[in-house]
Amino acid sequence: MAKTELPGRFDKLDKRIAGWMERYGHFAHRISLAVLFTWLGTLKLVGHDTVTSLLAMTIYWGDPATMVRVLGGWELLIGLTLAWKPTIRISLLLLAIRLPGTALALVLQYDVAFAESVLVPTPAGQYLIKDLLLFSAAMVIGGTVRHERSDVLH
Repeated sequence: MAKTELPGRFDKLDKRIAGWMERYGHFAHRISLAVLFTWLGTLKLVGHDTVTSLLAMTIYWGDPATMVRVLGGWELLIGLTLAWKPTIRISLLLLAIRLPGTALALVLQYDVAFAESVLVPTPAGQYLIKDLLLFSAAMVIGGTVRHERSDVLH
């Protein structure tokens, strides 16, 4: 596939923008995921109801209210380990352990996760699908853990 050439000034601007995104994108991506997991995990820990109760009801051991708090602590730990670069591998492991529960909830709680069909997720189903997207986003970050970069942000 041929490289698209842009006219002079636009090409220079495009290179600068793409370079800026390459330099700061993974850092922004990792920190935004860390903030999201920390925020949502903390909400569960302090007792705010979330759609995670659907996931907690799929886990057949423990009281669902207790399991929501356990999942909240788990998400908080994912967020904190994403935020501190040396512990990214830990967050990926925690996410990998949590992912089957998310997928299982979509299957075992089908009537709660979907309205008319698999093409029409309920708000609870949308939340679980979002979790699958977050996992794939974390995989992008995981793909960089072995890259040696001289800049601090990566």
